[in-house]
Amino acid sequence: MASPGTRADDEDLGVEEALALVRENPRRPHEDPGPSHDGPSPAHGDPGRSRSGPSPDQGDPGPAHGPGPSRGEAGPSHGDPGPSRGNAGPSHGDPGPSQRGSGPAHRGPEPAHRGPDPSHGTPGSSPGAQGQAGADPARATSCGPHGAARSPEPSGPHHRATPWPDARAAAERAARSAARAARREPVSVPLDQALGLTLAAPLTALTDLPSFDTSAMDGWAVAGPGPWAVRDEDVLAGHAQPAPLTDGEAARIATGARIPPDTTAVLRTEHGRTDDRGRLHPVREVVHGQDIRPRGQECRGGDQLLPLGTLATPPVLGLAAAAGYDSLTAVPRPRVDVLVLGDELLTAGLPHDGLIRDALGPLLPPWLRALGAEVGTVRRIGDDAGALERAVTTSEADLVVTTGGTAAGPVDHVHPILSRIGAELLVDGVKVRPGHPMLLARLKADQHLVGLPGNPLAAVSGLITLAEPLLRTLAARPAPERYAMPLRDAVHGHPHDTRLVPVVLRDEGAVPLHYNGPAMLRGIAAADALAVVPPGGTRSGQEAELLDLPWATAGIGVCFT
Repeated sequence: MASPGTRADDEDLGVEEALALVRENPRRPHEDPGPSHDGPSPAHGDPGRSRSGPSPDQGDPGPAHGPGPSRGEAGPSHGDPGPSRGNAGPSHGDPGPSQRGSGPAHRGPEPAHRGPDPSHGTPGSSPGAQGQAGADPARATSCGPHGAARSPEPSGPHHRATPWPDARAAAERAARSAARAARREPVSVPLDQALGLTLAAPLTALTDLPSFDTSAMDGWAVAGPGPWAVRDEDVLAGHAQPAPLTDGEAARIATGARIPPDTTAVLRTEHGRTDDRGRLHPVREVVHGQDIRPRGQECRGGDQLLPLGTLATPPVLGLAAAAGYDSLTAVPRPRVDVLVLGDELLTAGLPHDGLIRDALGPLLPPWLRALGAEVGTVRRIGDDAGALERAVTTSEADLVVTTGGTAAGPVDHVHPILSRIGAELLVDGVKVRPGHPMLLARLKADQHLVGLPGNPLAAVSGLITLAEPLLRTLAARPAPERYAMPLRDAVHGHPHDTRLVPVVLRDEGAVPLHYNGPAMLRGIAAADALAVVPPGGTRSGQEAELLDLPWATAGIGVCFT
């Protein structure tokens, strides 16, 4: 496993490479460059696989709850499947963040309960039917027609799953490959639509800032040592150049107004008084040039204000506007289509007759936008294999995200369809709990598919593991700086897999939350971050890497963490 420094270098290289591709890109419409693989490399498709079989991903031991739904699209009201199928930590321990910082204190609500932590249960037993085979991170899975494997497979699906850090790295590599194939052209974006984009050109001042000598305070513009006779006309912001002052003369002036020629200083309102004859006197010494912002104090026209690759945060947009910009040249947002699978899903009302509410349809689009994506189609496919294949093959998005159907049941169509259309599996199963049966496939040279499990928290795990690094790299956004905090409570780990556990951040450390089973959203809804728990778990007080969540900026739709 690479060291944290090496990983950081790789991430920086990915950003630079993506920006270089955008800079070099000739103008051309989006087109299908065709598959990048030499012949079909489909998923191990088996139409007879069942979504309903037991899974190692299905269940963090927790408070006594009934079993969760077998296909996992249940909302937080559905119980955890129980301790026999517990989630746990990574097969290869990530060396952890390079910095041992401390997250903000007093963020988020208190943990839901003070009883036994559901993360402290018995680790899960052997993988079940939903544990999908994972591709070797160094090479894609290669299959013959109809999903027949061309070479002998490893001894079991869990052994073929990709370690969690390697899966994230594979997603970044896939995005760099797609960026090279697509040669996406920079776009000109109005300032009010540029939040969260990455600058594809340096921000260079188009004017001096300020562009004229201006008053820094309300008060009087004065000429000479004083006292001063006060003019009748005030000098206001937004007006043309005022008349010059003569020695011994003053004029009322507003903050931001142009300084009259021959002004000595600005006398603040609280630093002056007028006598009975209306003459102005200073109450403290007047220094030449005080409270005057000279032209070009912040920058001169042509100065580089921000480099290529800067993320367009609200202050960046404000600076660009002040420097004379109406729009920015930026890396385009990656386009994402979302396909929600499952006949059992309701879009309104209460669950009934075996039907459950679709939790991922409302959850995924705003989360993807928070990752910098432009969300196009959000389509509910049900369990119609033909409709799914048509939706996948006709999508023009950079990334197709599916929910459910990644396991092995009679209506789990994702693997068979990927096999049929000749997709190349890059990751097929990840050693992470929840979320083991996630996948990443290359559909075309510049197009990928991320298959998320149907259980809501397992889907969030897949989103963070595969979709986030892929979208971040496509958008040329820098990786968030890694940090760690001590966990206030011990967390049991899986013998081989990474666990992602919702936590809230407190002065004394990160507090693991209850309701963290794969079918549950109650824990993540109250969380500030996800703790990355290595194989074997963590002791109370032991540091764990934390992955921030975008709640702090949810109102503006972009995560800058």
